[in-house]
Amino acid sequence: MHVIDRVFASLALAALGFVFAGSAMAASASDAGWHAGVIASAGKIHPVPKNAVFMPDRAATYKVVFALTHPGKDATEVSPALERVARTVNLYASAGVPLDHLKFVAIAYGPATEIALDDAHYQQLHHVANPNLPVIRELHQHGIEVAVCGQAVMEHHYRFEWVDPAVPVALSALTTITELQQQGYALMPL
Repeated sequence: MHVIDRVFASLALAALGFVFAGSAMAASASDAGWHAGVIASAGKIHPVPKNAVFMPDRAATYKVVFALTHPGKDATEVSPALERVARTVNLYASAGVPLDHLKFVAIAYGPATEIALDDAHYQQLHHVANPNLPVIRELHQHGIEVAVCGQAVMEHHYRFEWVDPAVPVALSALTTITELQQQGYALMPL
């Protein structure tokens, strides 16, 4: 009887090993092909077939205001909203649109306000350096503005001097979004 139990136990462990190995292979297969674009610190993209439709016009200028409202569930990771801004830049660049044709502004407010904090103050909140700052700086180097709502800074009981110098403080998200839409910017809520 004990021999049979050992055989079943061995078979069960072997089957479990195949399940875990299959899961690991599926995870690595799903990651295959993703690559960084011009914004290397975030926003990985995947190439699409050459006959993909609705490709951006390389000669056009694109004006988008991104409303960043989600900081993310894990304070050690880049905000998913900021990740999407980086991905959008990478997608347009991969389609051949020059970076100077991307007039992108991202405004952080609500729960996403904290992504604008300097490392010292972010660390006080979450005990880690702000993972968003390298992405914000890289976006800025490529002409993409990331600002923070001044009203949200105060509503969250932060101080303006706690905002990282790479992030300008706007009067408000409400006025920023409205002003930019008046100038022809499309709104992308994230």
